[in-house]
Amino acid sequence: MSIEPRAGILDIRPYKPGAAEAPGIENPIKLSSNENALGCSDKAADAFRSSASRLHLYPDGGATALREAIAQEEGLEAENIVCGCGSDELLQLLGKAYLNPGDKVVQSQYGFLVYRLVAMQCGAQIVSAPEKDYTTDVDALIEAAGDDAKIVFLANPNNPTGTVIPNSEIRRLREALPASTLLVMDAAYAEFVRDPNYEAGIELAREYDNVVMTRTFSKIHGLAGVRLGWAYGHKSIIDVLHRVRGPFNVNLPAIEAGIAAIKDRAFVKASVDHNEEWVAWLRQQIGGLGLEVTPSVCNFVLVHFPETPGKTAAEADAYLTSKGLIVRGVAPYGLPNALRVTVGKADENRAFLDALSNFMAKTPAV
Repeated sequence: MSIEPRAGILDIRPYKPGAAEAPGIENPIKLSSNENALGCSDKAADAFRSSASRLHLYPDGGATALREAIAQEEGLEAENIVCGCGSDELLQLLGKAYLNPGDKVVQSQYGFLVYRLVAMQCGAQIVSAPEKDYTTDVDALIEAAGDDAKIVFLANPNNPTGTVIPNSEIRRLREALPASTLLVMDAAYAEFVRDPNYEAGIELAREYDNVVMTRTFSKIHGLAGVRLGWAYGHKSIIDVLHRVRGPFNVNLPAIEAGIAAIKDRAFVKASVDHNEEWVAWLRQQIGGLGLEVTPSVCNFVLVHFPETPGKTAAEADAYLTSKGLIVRGVAPYGLPNALRVTVGKADENRAFLDALSNFMAKTPAV
């Protein structure tokens, strides 16, 4: 008799990242993983390379210098920060620390897939609150949470929709939740937002002991390959996360690259400027082809396709892949008629638009 894992583990479908290959095409254009079109900061790359002579050494287990750099740049307290192997690890640590089998976890309808994985890994139940126009509905979240939700996960802005809700709605949600519910603010795309009514969750996490905010270096800083993230919250939450994380959960090159990246504000601004220009261009151009595009504040757009044979999302995905353009199907999110497209470099965006235009111009099969 084989060794059996804990009940429910085999029901988990492993997270499937965006594809990186197009069969038969040597150098495809990858627009499937929301990676930074500009790459990463030269200063971060240099810091990564300079760490090579110290790879035989253990990193600082508390990532102290990195936490201090984040605190200085963001105006925070270093002791209220914990770093992780991507924000994904921090989300999983929150589940490990606070969820028991049978607990209720709430997310928005089109929430990030990792929230469901966290719940299932812990034997908790996941409840999805319906959205309005692909945007988080706070009233629906409050109703779904009730008085017994253990964790409410909220990505703001959200992936894969790219939509955002204002700080006033976030505060209304927090005030409606009981003290026994942990509100997790996933702000992976916060740096792309320029709306003055937006707040990533720092102030709420500073004010309340049941709010924590997670951030990542994968998007605006372009460090997806080194896996680096951080969380900010009340000391009681941060203390718990330190207790359940691995003793050396952030590697030395990641720490060094992260310190350089968080300080390179010029690179951050260039990334935001590039994204603002091209996300608007993509939305306008794709809309001009007769396709609906959900308004996005992130470095991607969600494109909706009709169910007309020959024009479906799945057929568009296959056609684009055949032309060496890799985008992301979002059927696992409950969006079978949509594709998520990352903002790329200028030539990549134009190549995508040309291919999509050719696909839409094709005569549907009879």
